[in-house]
Amino acid sequence: MKKIMIVEDEDAICNELSELLENNNYKAIILKDFKNALNEILSSSPNLILLDINIPYINGEILLQDLRKSSNIPVIMVTSNNSETDEALSISYGADDYITKPYNPNILLLRIGAVLKRVNNESNILTYKDLSINIGKGIIKRDDMEIILTKNEMIIFSYLLNHQNKIVTRDELMTDLWNNEEFINDNALTVNISRLRAKLKNIGYEDAIDTRKGMGYILS
Repeated sequence: MKKIMIVEDEDAICNELSELLENNNYKAIILKDFKNALNEILSSSPNLILLDINIPYINGEILLQDLRKSSNIPVIMVTSNNSETDEALSISYGADDYITKPYNPNILLLRIGAVLKRVNNESNILTYKDLSINIGKGIIKRDDMEIILTKNEMIIFSYLLNHQNKIVTRDELMTDLWNNEEFINDNALTVNISRLRAKLKNIGYEDAIDTRKGMGYILS
């Protein structure tokens, strides 16, 4: 479930937004400590922020500028300021979208969905050394060479890549596969690891995945 943080000081609007989000399968988080807004946002790690311009202690646009120094969390400005200048400033400071109050709830949901979809598509391309990994298509490329992974192989490789240089246990991989609705047993995991290694060998990465006996695997 995607987490969306509401940065708004009017309780009625916060409650309205929270109910709207919760009813549409999002987890709503309401910012409480405006004095430490940036730290609260970063520690909550939301998938998207709904940010008002007029908030206590710090202007929303300044908060956005500060946020962009350390994070690319998507931000939609939700404000009563119906000003082209504010909209232009917000976008130039790094906002992903801008919507004014009173807003149509369905339009807001559509914009949230569109921003999350775009960000998800952008994050579907990962890199490992000189490899380009397209998560959505299950393709790994190196120069003019290309290998195609099965869904299970890509889930395993992505998990190892996200924990690069750290030992990943078999239980962790099994849990990640189950979380992605891929129900495989221990023997099937071994087979998938072997097939993944063989495919990586075909593009010059024979020793990319190392087995640590009694511990798990590590992608170095």
